[in-house]
Amino acid sequence: MSSAQQHFNVASLFQERARRRLSNYKYRVLVISGKGGVGKSFISSMLALALAERGRKVALFDADIYGSSAPLLLGVQGVRHYLDEEGDILPVEGPLGVKLVAVNLMLDTPDIPVVWRGPLVARAILELAARVKWGEGDYLIVDMPPGTGDVAITIAQLMPPETHAIVVTAPNALSEVVVSKAINFAKSTGLKLLGIVENMSYFKCPHCGRETSIMGKSSGELLASKYGVALLAKIPLAPEVNTAVDESTPYLLADKNGEVARIIRELAHTVIRLLEK
Repeated sequence: MSSAQQHFNVASLFQERARRRLSNYKYRVLVISGKGGVGKSFISSMLALALAERGRKVALFDADIYGSSAPLLLGVQGVRHYLDEEGDILPVEGPLGVKLVAVNLMLDTPDIPVVWRGPLVARAILELAARVKWGEGDYLIVDMPPGTGDVAITIAQLMPPETHAIVVTAPNALSEVVVSKAINFAKSTGLKLLGIVENMSYFKCPHCGRETSIMGKSSGELLASKYGVALLAKIPLAPEVNTAVDESTPYLLADKNGEVARIIRELAHTVIRLLEK
């Protein structure tokens, strides 16, 4: 047997095992974007917490190998993954019982860069998903890497049928291109699109209540209408989010009455309504 054939066989075994384990979650939601810098990891992490607040058993897979940030957003940056007696990787338990799997939790320090080429990262994601003892639950949220390359394709193809996607965008001149690529990626890989979340949509003055579109003109409604999908939420910019991140505190638990927290909880309610109907 050639080395190429051996490699294919091993990859197939990993894929089959990973798909079987991931299917133990009733609902799988991939949070995607056509580019970086739109707050995809924040949306993924806070959505996971908001679902857990509603009594759901949730796991969060931080699949952004190069820019893993879910551990910081959930306040578990100093924790590490361990192996059980069978050699399986155990998820880290975050706030509200959310199970977290992230490459950053396997490194000695979080500032060590992952200097791997695309095919190696895709193989690492495949093996990681297959070796994690995911257990069972209600929701698996996947914080996808930005773009539509090797790793994103590997993850999408890894998922069992009936896997959904949320597209995260921001109000700026690139929004239409970003959303187009992300939606077409979802369609081409068989994902079922739940809708669009427009992050950093506006800033509300804490003194006068006036809303200002700092990042550019909001286009969420137009884009949702153009592509025939739902606009799930418009999330504003808020200083409290940055404060929580700086303090390594999960924002949703630190600012329970804030406007961003309210909208994220409404987003979780919408996801539950759409998927559990």
